[in-house]
Amino acid sequence: MFDLWGIQNGSERALERIIDKYSAYVCTIIRNTVGESLSHEDIEELASDVFLALWNNAAKIKGDNLKSYLGKIAHNLSINRLRMVRETLPLDDEIIGSTEDELIGNEEREAVKSAVLAMNSPDREIFLRYYYNAEPVALVARSTGLTEAAVKHRLARGREKLAKNFIKEGIYE
Repeated sequence: MFDLWGIQNGSERALERIIDKYSAYVCTIIRNTVGESLSHEDIEELASDVFLALWNNAAKIKGDNLKSYLGKIAHNLSINRLRMVRETLPLDDEIIGSTEDELIGNEEREAVKSAVLAMNSPDREIFLRYYYNAEPVALVARSTGLTEAAVKHRLARGREKLAKNFIKEGIYE
């Protein structure tokens, strides 16, 4: 509590003490949220962003909820970073010289991507984490608060829905 009061009054030493005390906690939350999707350097950068947010918003924190505040900020910033990573897909130079068949494959992939992004939460998050981020079922389950069996069931149900929709639309036979 004293360190939070110190930050609210502009004490850089208080911030250093909080960083020393909570950096492992913040990094654990970030790692649990992003899994294998980000590098070690990206995780460290996110942790720095958490403490910067604390410094910039210390006056808004009330009572003894510093740890929960740091955890929530770490989780939210991690989710935002994952969204940015998903949305920033590199343009493959080979697409420019692709054959017609390859372009049709790209259109199919885009159709699948659009269908997945149109899913309701948490199914969308589960699909993105499992298929796009290649996270194991156990990590997806931990991150979403579901059991591994529930994640597997949602993946299977989602695949069935996608297949039915694409067969109905004539994309796949």
